[in-house]
Amino acid sequence: MNTSQSAALHRAHIAGLILLVSGLSGCQGLRPVQVDEWLRGERVAPHPPSLAGENEPVVLADPAPRTDTFAVSEDTGVVGALYVITASEEDTLVDIARRYDLGYEEIRAANPAVDPWLPRPGARVLLPTRYILPRAPREGIVLNLAALRLFYYPKPGPDGSRVVITHPIGIGREKWPTPMGLTRVSERVANPTWRVPESIRREHAAAGAPLPAVVPPGPDNPLGRHALRLAVPGYLIHGTNKPGGIGMRVSHGCIQLFPEDIEPLFEKVAVGTPVRIVDQPYLAAWDGGILHLEVHAPLGTKVAPDGLQRVLAKAAGNAGGERIDWARAESIAKLAPGFPVPVEPGKPAIEDLVASLPVSARETPAAAEADVATAGNGQWYVQAGSYRSPEAAHRVSRMLGHMGPPIPARPVANSGYHRVLAGPYVTRAEAEAGARRIETSLGTETLIVQPDI
Repeated sequence: MNTSQSAALHRAHIAGLILLVSGLSGCQGLRPVQVDEWLRGERVAPHPPSLAGENEPVVLADPAPRTDTFAVSEDTGVVGALYVITASEEDTLVDIARRYDLGYEEIRAANPAVDPWLPRPGARVLLPTRYILPRAPREGIVLNLAALRLFYYPKPGPDGSRVVITHPIGIGREKWPTPMGLTRVSERVANPTWRVPESIRREHAAAGAPLPAVVPPGPDNPLGRHALRLAVPGYLIHGTNKPGGIGMRVSHGCIQLFPEDIEPLFEKVAVGTPVRIVDQPYLAAWDGGILHLEVHAPLGTKVAPDGLQRVLAKAAGNAGGERIDWARAESIAKLAPGFPVPVEPGKPAIEDLVASLPVSARETPAAAEADVATAGNGQWYVQAGSYRSPEAAHRVSRMLGHMGPPIPARPVANSGYHRVLAGPYVTRAEAEAGARRIETSLGTETLIVQPDI
């Protein structure tokens, strides 16, 4: 892959990220993304397609563990384990990430060579479900912004045993950063009402997606069904109705979790629980007598140039620098894979480490999703682009399927081109509203299509 192809692929990834969180959003942002650049040369002028086409994707299930709770002791520095699965024809990294309680940036950093929307069938996908615990007191909630991850330390059990519970999070965008420091949970709110700040209403109105002053509880509420209000005014740890944003910088400062993660956390966390918010891109700890380094890409703020050396030296302690391969450490820091890697001399390279992991077994495909209706039913569709390559059409279809709320779409081959059909919609007005959503999010032209009756 040359430089221009790599840059185009990166733009495709970013376009996909924003698609995940477009639409009505609370702590989430909204801005259109042009896909013309990364699909330049693929797009052709829109024209009415044939509705004969392919089936909808098949959803696969995996038996590999989805673990979020780990036993810890005073000496524990690393928890969890790495796993590898093979991608199926219809997998996306977005679906795999949620299946294993991972965020988008986590799984992308661990699998930089895998297309997040069209993984090659049979490709090895690393599940980075191994974590170095943040440098912070092990009480209450610790949020490591650099890792885009929450760590919750409940009080010890009756026998003194301790655990840590960890989940991926969505955090504030660069212009709306999540504040750092020590705070606490000030209130627990079930089925919260969202009173939209005026600044957010102005931003959405400027983007052509106005918001009401108040959003009541329900499926359209971007706070989800559970919220932990922090003592810092205006900030919450909450669920979301746009789970595609978990593991990214998408909010106006709040901390978001998958709905299936916030619900049990909400039940466990009491008012007054301390919440520490840190930014630690470099983490180091011993595990099994081996020193490990975990590096995350910085959030855009400057990281002290000697930060890596200081973190490693402190973790090495009395063992001294002879236990650290500094060239290897610098290489890991540049890659920022986001999971613990041995940093001592003579240890295998990251690619060899991943290649040595066994592949977890996969179950057989589950039942296919319902197919899009065929011609002859009088319903309306939106053509969301026409492309020369089937890969481009499949990628856009999957992006639309991960919007919030999702837009059902499928690629349709016709006369040498591959068109993306979104729908069906019962009325033309509904199709036009869907077209506006697609144009706002993708920055692309659309075409309203009605099949022959």
